[in-house]
Amino acid sequence: MRFSKYEGLGNDFIVIEAASSDALSPERVVALCDRRFGVGADGVLLVLRGEGAEDGRMRVLNADGSVPEMCGNGLRCVALHLARAGRVDSVSLVIGTDAGPRACDVSRAGEAAQVSVDMGEVRSLGAVTLDIDGAPLPLHLADAGNPHAIAFGSFTQADVARIGPLVEKHSTFPRGTNVEFACVHNAHIDLVVWERGVGVTLACGTGACATARVARGLGLVPASGELNVRLPGGTLRVDPREDGRTRMVGPARYVFGGDV
Repeated sequence: MRFSKYEGLGNDFIVIEAASSDALSPERVVALCDRRFGVGADGVLLVLRGEGAEDGRMRVLNADGSVPEMCGNGLRCVALHLARAGRVDSVSLVIGTDAGPRACDVSRAGEAAQVSVDMGEVRSLGAVTLDIDGAPLPLHLADAGNPHAIAFGSFTQADVARIGPLVEKHSTFPRGTNVEFACVHNAHIDLVVWERGVGVTLACGTGACATARVARGLGLVPASGELNVRLPGGTLRVDPREDGRTRMVGPARYVFGGDV
């Protein structure tokens, strides 16, 4: 089986051209993503061709074999993969996802690219307060095609490692949730994400979009314009617009390819 390895701000993926969305079993995905005994990745992205009017379809498989609805960093990597396959440096694409079609604009320079993505409607869903280890934790919920629970404040790495899995698997979220730990500084946001089915990642595109949308709705950031969301792997530019749609701009890079 031929694979390609891509990364977006350090969020890394194994990209495989597949004939169907069930081409890999969960056990096979776990084995491939193992960083010592496999290729190593935060997840597998299946690229499906010839479905509908889209240029390609992305199926996301987390490192634990679970299937999320959407992955923003993965979407940029799939857009670059399709651009490389077409041997073009600049291209506009529509890529299907389990959260609906997403329009992508790729500007490629060698094996790296900047990819702008229309993430569609990112919705703020209100707030909840959970009891985590006997202490209240206020969270703001959002939908970016997948679920997010956002905590605003100052958090240490130890806080993220302790709180993240407790919120992800809390009974409030029967299907689990991604968990964002955000610190706002005017027009930029420092963000660490505990990703559902993965754990702490260097970046999360949907998490950046969800956090930016909620922060704007709460008046924590300027009312218009792009926001810089600074993740451990680098910065995404996110614009939660007044019409409800959100645009994300960030890098994607081809790393290597091989056979397994």
